[in-house]
Amino acid sequence: MKSIISFLIRFVPRKYLQLFSHIPLRIYAVFMKGNNVECTVCNSKFKKFLPYGRLEPRENALCPSCLALERHRLMYLYLKEKTSFFSKQAKVLHVAPEYCFIDRFEKLTNLEYITADIESPLAKVRMDIEKIQFTDNSFDVIFCNHVLEHVEHFDTAVSELYRVLKPGGYAIMQSPQDMKLPHTISDPSITDPRERERVFKQSDHLRLFGQDYGKELAKGGFKVTEDDYVHEIDPALAKRYALPMQEIVYFCQK
Repeated sequence: MKSIISFLIRFVPRKYLQLFSHIPLRIYAVFMKGNNVECTVCNSKFKKFLPYGRLEPRENALCPSCLALERHRLMYLYLKEKTSFFSKQAKVLHVAPEYCFIDRFEKLTNLEYITADIESPLAKVRMDIEKIQFTDNSFDVIFCNHVLEHVEHFDTAVSELYRVLKPGGYAIMQSPQDMKLPHTISDPSITDPRERERVFKQSDHLRLFGQDYGKELAKGGFKVTEDDYVHEIDPALAKRYALPMQEIVYFCQK
């Protein structure tokens, strides 16, 4: 299963995975039913989650029911426990929306929920994050996860997100990090996909964020709180939910 998933992620175009991968996985989920792990997003219980990853698939990562990964389960729990996202009226911009969240967020009557991306077939609005078409101070909440490592001009994208966020609003912007690196690595001269995969861990990444990711976000104007929320959770629950124990939540306020 590891090798199959790794092959599909690396070689099947992302848009097709986004559109169709949930179909066979939901069938497979029937055979995975159990009570060892539980998804915080869809509340499904399984013997274990599926492996997931490009080069070295992580064990116990992907929920076969809703397609939530470790970071999605953590973010959903964070929103429930530490924000008023599920109860307060808010206008939300979700950049590159994750499959596991879309239907659930669209059903929330307290939200005006807008999904946007430059190419994702899951998004309702076509949008270039470096040139956002919405007016200043438009949104109360912004989600932009695993996007900023792909954009050509990081500073421009972050400034645009700051511009369209309302004063008093917040954004959550997670990205892959190597916490062994004190500083973010970015080299526009690296254009070969294989070399990008070697240096940035993925062929379509243009940078690899290090320990300074929060400081990089703050350059766009945000007040950034680096919340080590996962370590506030009971270890037994964190294990049951298969949460990422090294994931910091970047809570960015305007």
